[in-house]
Amino acid sequence: MKVRYPSQAGTFYHASASDLEDQIQGCFLHRLGPGRTPQEGVRRPRSIVAALAPHAGYMYSGPTAAHLYLELAEEEKPETVIILGPNHTGLGSAVSTEAEGAWRTPLGDVQIDSDSAKRVVAASQIIDVDDSAHRYEHSIEVQLPFLQFIYGEFKFVPICMMMQDLETSREIGQAIAEAASGRSCLVIASSDLTHHESQASANRKDRMVIDAALAMDEGKLQAVVERNRISMCGYGPVSTAIVAARLMGAGTARLLSYKTSGDITGDTSYVVGYASMVFSKQ
Repeated sequence: MKVRYPSQAGTFYHASASDLEDQIQGCFLHRLGPGRTPQEGVRRPRSIVAALAPHAGYMYSGPTAAHLYLELAEEEKPETVIILGPNHTGLGSAVSTEAEGAWRTPLGDVQIDSDSAKRVVAASQIIDVDDSAHRYEHSIEVQLPFLQFIYGEFKFVPICMMMQDLETSREIGQAIAEAASGRSCLVIASSDLTHHESQASANRKDRMVIDAALAMDEGKLQAVVERNRISMCGYGPVSTAIVAARLMGAGTARLLSYKTSGDITGDTSYVVGYASMVFSKQ
């Protein structure tokens, strides 16, 4: 079986299984996290069809991400998770997925849902099967240990977006919704918000992005990012998730947490913004 080995273990998150589990639990219990860990028991029927999660190192964005993963843990596990991330490395195709094998983390292997990946590729004219785009990319990888922590075993489809324009985002969102038809599918857009500005500037710019996402308006989100030169790395994945969510029946969006690296470190002169959000059926 083809295995994609972790590129960020020991940097973005701890490299040993026991240390990583402790680190994730610490994100839930952090003063900026939800304050509790997921509990065993009966889960609610799924209403969340898509979500936004940050992807910085766990010491910075983990508590914000934990708000999302607690919400997901309290609903039934989906059949597959489609994770959309931006391409930070510049490697590979403009939009790419992997269609076989597994991704390894310190917590074990996560199987790629080959059938769903092939369905997404067949529904779009612009998604390639290209392993090289994923080899060193962190935006998708860092979501997997959180998902393993709440779900145990699950299947997923990685989609890496170098091309993030509105037309591309809409086409991929429609392809995901078509591939997910009749299936229990969760879409996660992996993105951080404003990069390397003051806390005041990041808060102002990020509020515009969050408001557009809460309105579930991908056109407005992209216009806000372009007009205000917002350094949000995954505006395409978030736009795509909004399109897919709407087509999959979502009618409401809810912000779970917004923080910056400055809220963690105390240095508000040079921050990165993080948000977690869900898009749910009414």
